[in-house]
Amino acid sequence: MSYASDTTDSYRIVGEYTGRILKGEKAGDLPIQQPTRLLLVLNIKTARALGLTVPTSMFILADEIIE
Repeated sequence: MSYASDTTDSYRIVGEYTGRILKGEKAGDLPIQQPTRLLLVLNIKTARALGLTVPTSMFILADEIIE
């Protein structure tokens, strides 16, 4: 199980920064932004190999399930 930032969201933020810099804003004046969307990935194959049981509620919350 892992949490990670959504790369699509990160690329969107980079695009916004690039557009603002190309329009003349100074890079040092731009605010620092953190990703707002996180993804939950479950690796069921590894969990089973370790003898772990994953609750059903985790399947509902997961954005991606690796089997």
